[in-house]
Amino acid sequence: MRPLAIGLVASVVLTSFARTASAITIPAFARKYRTTCATCHSPVPRLNAFGEQFAANGFEFPGAPPPDTIPTGDPLLRLQNSLPLAVRIDAYMVAYARARGAQVAADQQIPWVLKLLSGGQVADKISYYMYFLLSERGEVAGLEDAYVQFTDIGGSGVSVLAGQFQVSDPMFKRELRLEYEDYQPYRVRVGDTRADLTYDRGLMATWSPRDGTDLVFEVVNGQGLSAADNNRQYDRDDFKNVALRLSQDIGPVRLGAFGYYGREQAEGTKSYIRVFGPDGTIPLGTVGELNVQLLRRWDDDPFLGSCSIASPCPGGATRPFSTTSDAAMAELLYWPTGPGGRWWMTGLWTWIDADAPVLSLRLGEQDEGPGFLSRYHTGGVGVHYILRRNVRLLGEVLHDFEREQSRFVGGFSLAF
Repeated sequence: MRPLAIGLVASVVLTSFARTASAITIPAFARKYRTTCATCHSPVPRLNAFGEQFAANGFEFPGAPPPDTIPTGDPLLRLQNSLPLAVRIDAYMVAYARARGAQVAADQQIPWVLKLLSGGQVADKISYYMYFLLSERGEVAGLEDAYVQFTDIGGSGVSVLAGQFQVSDPMFKRELRLEYEDYQPYRVRVGDTRADLTYDRGLMATWSPRDGTDLVFEVVNGQGLSAADNNRQYDRDDFKNVALRLSQDIGPVRLGAFGYYGREQAEGTKSYIRVFGPDGTIPLGTVGELNVQLLRRWDDDPFLGSCSIASPCPGGATRPFSTTSDAAMAELLYWPTGPGGRWWMTGLWTWIDADAPVLSLRLGEQDEGPGFLSRYHTGGVGVHYILRRNVRLLGEVLHDFEREQSRFVGGFSLAF
């Protein structure tokens, strides 16, 4: 069956699955099914509706096994003919107007990211996805996404991911963004706590009880991807953090609500963490869409009892205190020549505000205490050109309103 026909049949069947899988589809899947990257991406790495459904179905078109499956003759064994591998390379030239502190005015970030990706089926309705960062900002960063997915367990419509994934994946996926600038509200850490909405280890269950409704439940350690301790354990306390997200399509608009509850403990001191916020995707006719995200976070004791007269915390606090931080993000995507066209425009605005200098975004924070901020506020626009389906050129201008500084980025992202 030709790729177009396969895609049409698959799109009908796949709509019964939740659209919350965390992975990105990769060139290895295009090789397997002998189809274009545009089947799943508009443009790379952003997933289109079919790509989201394909990932939710365990990276598999329904029907007969893929053409690279070995006929073992054993119904209990399914083997791929070859290990599916792909490579992604991101490289940039970055320049600052009015470089601050230790910044240099121009930097050649070539490469900035180099990933080795793999994913596929292990058995019927059991799949895996992972990538290894051979280089991220000049260092070997190791595994980030790495999980096994059990799809449509027992015909219930419930799928479960077990492993490493991003807590924020059910909202807007950081790994699929087109911009150089990050989705900073998901990176917020407060004080000495480790919990944020990026990578963590645990379980994620997804379910679509009806068309247009998605429900996601997560149980995670709340420690990020830190290494195991001397006891060979990842978690530092007995408590497990939980997250819940519900989204609903209302006509062409998708609305969602997210909640996160966690606890972190150090030397007998506990801090409770709560995050809540709505999000939405609003189509702009046939030429674009607007994505919005609001989040509020409460921390009972972000420095875990370490503030004292002898060792004040940022802001001069000498005793434990609670904090509140707010975050907002708006992303505009515009495709003047259609979603399959070669020109794309993006806009990304981010605002984060806390009632004390307690924020860490892991960006080399400066100027407000030892490595903490009380506010982050940026806005930028970008232009993207699809040179080839798997090669994207980009130019981006961003202004930091707090530091009164502009950043200019030019570069490319490719995968093969």
